[in-house]
Amino acid sequence: MAAEPAGLAVEVQFVAVRPWVPSRAALRRWAAAAHAAAVVSMPGSRRRAARAARRACIRVVGTAGSRRLNRDYRGKDQPTNVLSFPASAVEREIDGALGDVVICASVVSREAKEQGKPGPAHWAHMVAHGVLHLHGYDHERPRAARLMERLEVEILDGFGYQNPYLPVIRSTP
Repeated sequence: MAAEPAGLAVEVQFVAVRPWVPSRAALRRWAAAAHAAAVVSMPGSRRRAARAARRACIRVVGTAGSRRLNRDYRGKDQPTNVLSFPASAVEREIDGALGDVVICASVVSREAKEQGKPGPAHWAHMVAHGVLHLHGYDHERPRAARLMERLEVEILDGFGYQNPYLPVIRSTP
C-alpha cells in the first residue's frame, strides 16, 4: 500500500462569512482528507508529483466575487459553488503549491437548503471536489466522473457524511 502523503498546509481566507461558513479547522480537515485520498489513488508518476504539494489556499467569497471569477475564467456570468485554480508545474516544484479553491458561501448555503443536505456535509463535498480538481481530477468524461465521484463519496464517508450523489429522501409533514 502507498505511504500516506505529507500533510497539506491550508491557508483559509474569508471574504464572506454569511450565510453560515465552517471554521478554518473544518475546511483544513476536509482539504487534507481530499489531498490524501487523491494522492493515494493516483498512478505512480502522478503520485510523486502530487506528494510534492505541501500547501493550498481556500478562499470563501460572496456572490459578486464568485460571479466575477466564473465570468473571467470560465465565461459563465453567474456565481458558482466552487472554482479551482491549480498551481503551475513550476509553482508546485519551487514551493509546493497545489493551488487555490474558491467557494461561494451563499451559493453553497442555498444549494444545501434546496437539496435538503446538512450544511457541513455540502461544504465538505465542495472542499473535496475543489481539491480533487487541483489534483487534475475532472468530471468531463463518464469514466473520469465516476472516479472523481467515488473519491468524493469515500472522503465524505470518512467524516460520516452520506453519499452526496444519492437523492435525499424528505419526510412529508
